Amino acid sequence: MNISIAATDDEIAACYPIMHQLRPHLTQSEFVPRIRRLMEMGYRLAALTDEGEVVAVAGFRFGENLAWGRFLYVDDLVTDANRRSRGYGSALLNWLKQHAAAAGCDQLHLDSGTWRKDAHRFYEREGMRLSSFHFVSAVRAE
Repeated sequence: MNISIAATDDEIAACYPIMHQLRPHLTQSEFVPRIRRLMEMGYRLAALTDEGEVVAVAGFRFGENLAWGRFLYVDDLVTDANRRSRGYGSALLNWLKQHAAAAGCDQLHLDSGTWRKDAHRFYEREGMRLSSFHFVSAVRAE
């Protein structure tokens, strides 16, 4: 098992099949260019590989605000549906926590859809707690 930041286009593209399971609206042709645009704003894509194959990915970024101080925010966290319950998600989340601590972060944050009950149980098992509600409003003019 190895975890590293996907840096090359090939490494980013290798993450697509797993990320697509979490973000099915993304197309393969737009994935690398979109990740590259996000990277310009600080987004990073961590890939967990086992025997040379990507089995879990996490998209994250660093930030700082008045409420949380310096933090690592996890935008995306997903393990291949066919390989869950093998410790990959836990290993990736622990790596993210260590990465956050090494970068001087006070906290790690993530949002999870209200319907993702299995994910919520996983996060709670990993020592995370439900701390707030996230509200959203569409603002795009039609």
